[in-house]
Amino acid sequence: MQRQRIMVIGDLMLDEYIWGKVSRISPEAPVPVVHVTRENSYPGGAANVARNLAEFGITTSMFGLAGRDFNGHKLVKLLTAARIDAQGILLSGLFHTIVKTRIIARNQQVVRVDREERNTLKAPELRRLASILDKRIPQASAVVIEDYGKGLITQELVDHVLRLAQLHKVIVTVDPNPANPLVWRGATLIKPNRQEAFAVLGVPYQEEHEALEKAGEALLEKWQVPYLLITLGEDGMLLFHPPNRPYHSPTRAREVYDVSGAGDTAIAFLTAALAAGISAEEATEIANHAAGIVVGKLGTATVAEEELIRSYAENG
Repeated sequence: MQRQRIMVIGDLMLDEYIWGKVSRISPEAPVPVVHVTRENSYPGGAANVARNLAEFGITTSMFGLAGRDFNGHKLVKLLTAARIDAQGILLSGLFHTIVKTRIIARNQQVVRVDREERNTLKAPELRRLASILDKRIPQASAVVIEDYGKGLITQELVDHVLRLAQLHKVIVTVDPNPANPLVWRGATLIKPNRQEAFAVLGVPYQEEHEALEKAGEALLEKWQVPYLLITLGEDGMLLFHPPNRPYHSPTRAREVYDVSGAGDTAIAFLTAALAAGISAEEATEIANHAAGIVVGKLGTATVAEEELIRSYAENG
């Protein structure tokens, strides 16, 4: 896995964490007063997928759009410091970088403040990004398309990526967004969560396993891809790979503190494993172990090599 070269294409964000202590309620309103003790910033959104890959020792490059503003430059610096190639990030003066600020006290999130606007690629920016991808995709082991629904991922961009990937036999995995219905024919694997799976089909959410299996089969037919992985939160993951029966991997999480970023970790490790030639079933297990580790940490977290080995030793 660590010998792979993986590209991540998707909506970029900056994750800010403000940590503090609460000792009283505000006299101005019935809300806690948080005394700030420290602050951290991390690459967020699709950039968190790249961070997960790079922190594990995988050669990683990031492609997307950020604002030509303080937060955009900060995001690029954070990615570069994390040994992520950020040359594929376009900075636009017409766009404000998306920032999500979480205030945490007593190991619990008090509030999240989002500063964002949806922005699609303009024709000149799409041409610039396509030109970069033309040169980089042939050198990659795999491509992750991470759609947070903020406007970067369009059918035109997806078609360009999938066409290049098929030409050069490069694996493409997708984390889709139900609010942005696209044609994914030509991708290798798509990874929705359970709620997204039903939302894409436009049917009511259901907990029953039989309904989930039917949804998985319907999505395989709709998307025309060889692999589908539905993440199930505390119930683990369910892999569809016809003609095989669906493969269920139970949760590997021992403690759950924060589920933010778990999906990013899952698709990062799943993609790296598939790129390394590991079977889809074992890749699912690896992704499940990795996701189980990060939900036991506060904030958007990553997984170290020794942590993954320890999880296998402890959980099988």
